[in-house]
Amino acid sequence: MDRSLITAQNLEPAITISAILLHLTGAVCLLLWGTRMVRTGFSRAYGARLQKTIAAGTSNRFTALLAGAGVTAILQSSTATALILNSFVSKQMIGTAAALAVIIGADISTTLIAQVLSHDLSLLSPALLSVGIILHMSNEHGGRKRHLARVLIGLGLMLLALGLIRATATPLQNSEVLPLILAPLNNEPILAILVATIMSWLLHSSLASVLLFASFAAAGLIPVQLGLYLILGANIGSIFVPYMASYKSAPAVRRIPTGNLLMRFVTIIIVFPFMGLIASQLQQISADPARMLVNFHTVFNITLALIFIPLLNPFAALCEKLVPDADKKDDPKEPQYLDENALSTPVIALAGAARETLRMAEIVEKMLAKTIKVFETNDEKLAKAIRKQEEIVDHLYTRIKLYMTRLTQEALDPKEADRYVQILTFSTNLEHVGDIIDKNLMDSALKKATKQEKFSKKGFEEIKAVHAQVLKNIRTAQTIFLSEDPKLARELIKEKKSLREAEIESSVLHFERLRSGTPETLATSSLHLDVIRDYRRINSYITSVAYAIIENARQHSHERGE
Repeated sequence: MDRSLITAQNLEPAITISAILLHLTGAVCLLLWGTRMVRTGFSRAYGARLQKTIAAGTSNRFTALLAGAGVTAILQSSTATALILNSFVSKQMIGTAAALAVIIGADISTTLIAQVLSHDLSLLSPALLSVGIILHMSNEHGGRKRHLARVLIGLGLMLLALGLIRATATPLQNSEVLPLILAPLNNEPILAILVATIMSWLLHSSLASVLLFASFAAAGLIPVQLGLYLILGANIGSIFVPYMASYKSAPAVRRIPTGNLLMRFVTIIIVFPFMGLIASQLQQISADPARMLVNFHTVFNITLALIFIPLLNPFAALCEKLVPDADKKDDPKEPQYLDENALSTPVIALAGAARETLRMAEIVEKMLAKTIKVFETNDEKLAKAIRKQEEIVDHLYTRIKLYMTRLTQEALDPKEADRYVQILTFSTNLEHVGDIIDKNLMDSALKKATKQEKFSKKGFEEIKAVHAQVLKNIRTAQTIFLSEDPKLARELIKEKKSLREAEIESSVLHFERLRSGTPETLATSSLHLDVIRDYRRINSYITSVAYAIIENARQHSHERGE
């Protein structure tokens, strides 16, 4: 009896610590999820405006710094700002120096967010969650209000998680095991920085890491000196997320996280010998351990800015030497506008997919334009070149389709969902047009070239007239796809009807020539009809974009009560 009692008493602390660690893990996961909800909510609601803010604020290093700080204050993530920035850098819209200034501003903004969230705001959590959930449920059909509701819910979850971390961590002060685990970190600052770097990388958020370490310090789990070294590690670990994300990107993109990493290493080397002095100065400002860590996080990033903002141009030149431009030939098969970093912002991702679809349409248009020359000259080399272009069309279509499938339908509001369908439908129809040109028209052209046949003069004029009309329509279809103009869409549908009438008229004239015994007509009768039919099929695929635009316009006018 006594032995069983002793055994139970020995097991009780272990069970308690296990339960505490389990609750702590859950609270950290809740903090990360709340941060993600805030970031994605703002990205989906104001993603395009945030990108414009960054683009407009890069005229000089100081406005770039402010732009980075402002966008990060909204997204609550310097990593998210860095990923948005990558798309501008990859398109050479922002130079290295300006991009580094944006990143410096983003990192400073993260410290200010940490300053706010490190205060005990747990009373706000129920209010934010209540308002956010009510707003979310009352806007079930999407739209900006639904995304803003996600922001409020995310903020409420973050505050709730921080309160849970503080409450859960407090009992660990009496743990006999924890000091044994932390002892090596207390005595080895480099090891402490390395551990914090790994933790911050795993959490994918320097903000979450800093708030977690501050909560531990407030609960008395870690001494202030160790907490300061952990903050240094958190400032390094957060860089590895954008660094790994840009690993396979263009050199211009890789320079930014590389430069950010170098700036942080240099700043750590500068402040490392003065950590004891810094700790004593911070204690004079506030004796609260949590505030000391958060203040140090702010001081570190402001120090980095003061050191590197005046040196941005030479430092950017150094980054360009460390990560030089690679000799690279543009591969026409590779997409130019499908930005992986924009997938969390549907409006931007859809715009990129639309631009890539238009690029695909331009290739199809050039293929279509050259088909008439193949029929006229029996040029087999040109026919084979056109077929090569069809491989590019197929590859681009596959990439667009895969990119679009990564956009979750739940993240789209009704207008974005309409655009989603338009892009997929138009790109699919363009791929079908490419197939018709390759497998039908070019097959016919090569057979004609092999047999050295010729169309009759009047017959070929009819084919050229149909071809010219289809070529005009594919250009109009691209304009409609871009502008979503219902008036122009109705005109294109009229053109489709006129082309159908032209096809019927050509058939009638063709049969008249057959009856009159024209030799060229007799030799190419089947070919003539096949070519006209294939051009009409192409026109049908092209003009289908107009029906979707008209239908969407009708739906939205009904919603407006027109």
